[in-house]
Amino acid sequence: MYQQMIFVNLPVSDLDASKKFFTELGYTINPRFSDDNTASVVISDTIVAMLLTQEFYGTFTKKEIADATRTSEVLVALSAESREKVDELVDRALAAGGTATGETQDQGFMYGRAFDDLDGHTWEIVWMDPAAVEG
Repeated sequence: MYQQMIFVNLPVSDLDASKKFFTELGYTINPRFSDDNTASVVISDTIVAMLLTQEFYGTFTKKEIADATRTSEVLVALSAESREKVDELVDRALAAGGTATGETQDQGFMYGRAFDDLDGHTWEIVWMDPAAVEG
């Protein structure tokens, strides 16, 4: 069966710092799709974050590029396999230079925390009890 993929393209101000940040979270950089302007961050088999220098990102749009430290242009939400994995990933992001954002969401069957990366893009990490999803 065909697995549809998502490529989230994000402008970054310092490509090397952003690559270091995401590798410190445990993700890998795919060198086949990375160069001096782009880093392909493999999040899973079907999710890739494409980090683009501001200048290169600008070649894909005629719109003003949002400054994610001042405005919200997107909330990227990723699932986690457990509450502990939510905490582990967010804690690694904070240790790597990310910033905690929002309040911890704990509704029993669902648990989530969020962080902003080095450029202010918000990443929400969420666990949901599989029994709640099924029923």
